[in-house]
Amino acid sequence: MRKSTYLKLVRYQTEQSERHLREVRSIHGEMRGYKHDFHHHLQTLKGQLEAGEVERALAYITELDEKLTHVDALIKTGNVALDAILSAKLSQAKEEGIPVTIKANVPEGLTLSDVELSIVVGNLLDNAIEACREAEEKFLRIYMGIKGNMLYFSMLNAAGKKQRKQGSLFASRKEGLHGFGLRRAEAILEKHGGWVKYNSEEGSFTSEFLVPVIN
Repeated sequence: MRKSTYLKLVRYQTEQSERHLREVRSIHGEMRGYKHDFHHHLQTLKGQLEAGEVERALAYITELDEKLTHVDALIKTGNVALDAILSAKLSQAKEEGIPVTIKANVPEGLTLSDVELSIVVGNLLDNAIEACREAEEKFLRIYMGIKGNMLYFSMLNAAGKKQRKQGSLFASRKEGLHGFGLRRAEAILEKHGGWVKYNSEEGSFTSEFLVPVIN
């Protein structure tokens, strides 16, 4: 890959990750705002009902419910960067009809930067979503947590036929960004003293990594 092309792809992924972070920080701000304004909402509803304005009160509740539904769609792991990328990618999975099971509890203040964490997890999820498209019965199961000073990630997703391994990665029908993305994830993890491994079986694919993230 040419250096100029590589740098463009790095810049693209970094910009995407930063955009996800901005979106989630905005949603977190909304959540704090709702908590702060909760008393005011109750007072408004109470006043409307006491005045007999039932229809107006119902419209007010409907508007609040729509906004809260948007906020509740955010995945909450304890880490804003992880919330950002998981919420974005799993929303995509849902749109494609992929059932998702996730258990994740990750603190802030990791030695991995927010952008690095977003790129690693985002690329692995892109790979999983792509693989699910080849499967008859789709599923995606994710676990993330801290073990000692290490971040552990495990993902099992549906896939088509068993893939042939090429080096540390597997062959893919998708060229370009696919292979680049997985190599980017691998490079970031190795830079921080971690590792990543994959396993392909008929109908499923497993991704797993372990990396030191706490001093």
